[in-house]
Amino acid sequence: MAAIQAPEPRHERRRTPMKAAEQFVDALVANGVELIFGYPGGAVLPLYDALYGREIRHLLVRHEQAAAHMADGFARATGRPGVCLATSGPGATNLVTGLATAHMDSIPLVAITGNVPTALIGSDAFQEADIVGITRPVTKHNYLVQDARDLPRIIDEAFSIATTGRPGPVLIDIPKDIGLAMVGGEWGGNTGSAHTDEAHPHRSATKSLGSGARRQLQKAAAAIGAAERPVLYIGGGVIAAGAHNEVRALAEKANIPTTYTLMGIGGFPGDHPLSLGMLGLHGTAYANYAMAAADVIVAVGARFDDRVTGKVSEFGMNATIIHIDVDAAEIGKNVPIDIPIVGDARSVLTQLLPLVADRKPAAWLDQITAWKTEYPLAYPSRAGIIPPQQVIEELYRVTQGEAICTADVGQHQMWLAQYYHFRQPHSHISSGGLGTMGFGFPAAIGAKLGMPHRSVWSINGDGGFQMNIQELATCAAHKIAVKVAILNNNSLGMVRQLQELSYDSRYIAVDLHDNPDFVKISEGFGVAARRVTSPDELTEALEWAERYHGPLVLDIHVDEDANVYPMVPAGAALDGMIGVKGYLE
Repeated sequence: MAAIQAPEPRHERRRTPMKAAEQFVDALVANGVELIFGYPGGAVLPLYDALYGREIRHLLVRHEQAAAHMADGFARATGRPGVCLATSGPGATNLVTGLATAHMDSIPLVAITGNVPTALIGSDAFQEADIVGITRPVTKHNYLVQDARDLPRIIDEAFSIATTGRPGPVLIDIPKDIGLAMVGGEWGGNTGSAHTDEAHPHRSATKSLGSGARRQLQKAAAAIGAAERPVLYIGGGVIAAGAHNEVRALAEKANIPTTYTLMGIGGFPGDHPLSLGMLGLHGTAYANYAMAAADVIVAVGARFDDRVTGKVSEFGMNATIIHIDVDAAEIGKNVPIDIPIVGDARSVLTQLLPLVADRKPAAWLDQITAWKTEYPLAYPSRAGIIPPQQVIEELYRVTQGEAICTADVGQHQMWLAQYYHFRQPHSHISSGGLGTMGFGFPAAIGAKLGMPHRSVWSINGDGGFQMNIQELATCAAHKIAVKVAILNNNSLGMVRQLQELSYDSRYIAVDLHDNPDFVKISEGFGVAARRVTSPDELTEALEWAERYHGPLVLDIHVDEDANVYPMVPAGAALDGMIGVKGYLE
């Protein structure tokens, strides 16, 4: 999949006066929008009226937060910006969690909200909220439209900003009277001729790097060539830039073991011999040991967040650190960098590759193999009880590793990252930075609508699934064939694990044994469902689900005491993991 891009808008001038809302729809069409996730209300009705009979499909959701997550899942699966639409006040504020989720993970979204008429703004009018002020910290940019003639230009800018440089969400707030205003045929907005890099300073530069950056590339190539224990560490920026092929080429040319963040999953094949799997808090033992021992770390599109570094003062202590990132603000933010390179990951790697010599660090690869042999991912099993890790392993086998899988947040999220070996980008969809419960199911709906030919699985916990369970109605109404697997352990499993390990098993507010009957609830929404309680039932149930044409839910009852290992305890360095053999040591 190519890097995230917005199409060049091509507007046609109209001579006949028209409502600004109609120009708004024209501008969306010109920017390639075919699908909007939304929920109507009074302030946004001029925009909905303009959508009537037009070529853009509108999907009616059951909650605005789900609309934002669906747009997010669509964007992550397709590489194209997702679009969501909500009314003023509570409709708009319900989008905020979804916008923050996209912002933390650098996902391109365009969110459109209605607002009260301009004359009423600031008067505490019915369903008024300062959504521009509220969302300023969780968007890449936002707009309050004050002149109807600006709408086409603002739409163009929003898609450009959302999709270029470091991607992110953009919000456009449109007061009701702006949508109703009549505008002339000569648009005040962009007609296409000015849509250039100069007119849009947010557009990413993916051309040849300057002389200063070329010198940095030469330094990086020399460091890689001299390394005895190199590690390639990639993040979500690799997927956003469409740089997965270049990452693989670099790893194979220089024989560099490669690890990835939660957001970087799929940026390097999980079943490749050089793959170390995910690193960090719940990363593989061999990934963390390799990072701790590395003498050169090549970071591409990653931000050295706290889930990855462990104890920051001991991260990469003996390594020369090369950091390639499109966002200069990320370089040196958390960890000192020896060789910084600012630029689009694909462009940088394309220019770095010819400078890197073929090499075969045999001793280092032997050490990696030894760690993989001694410390494989492992888990205990008990007769008659389904280990949650086995569910993911079996799902990988049944889908042949080809499914798009979305995760909610919690233990199941980590098991999916550990045991499903994603081989291609845009296949693993997870809320990384914000850790948003309730994200996984609506994100799967967006992913399925964006990639209808792919099998899409939503992996959930019993806690997170209930946060947006109402979207079963959306699936049923539109026959969206998302396959839901609930890893049901009757608890908030990750919180329970932390209470067990860090709070002397003083469990509070984590027991979900009063869960509803997920099978009956699903069937009540018109969605097929089955309960799985025995290991003997697991394979057949997953195979049935993979064959089934339509939305479905599997309520899989798993080991209630299972924990996620390995685990880096709070305050420990990466090589200070516990449970490196799948149990508490």
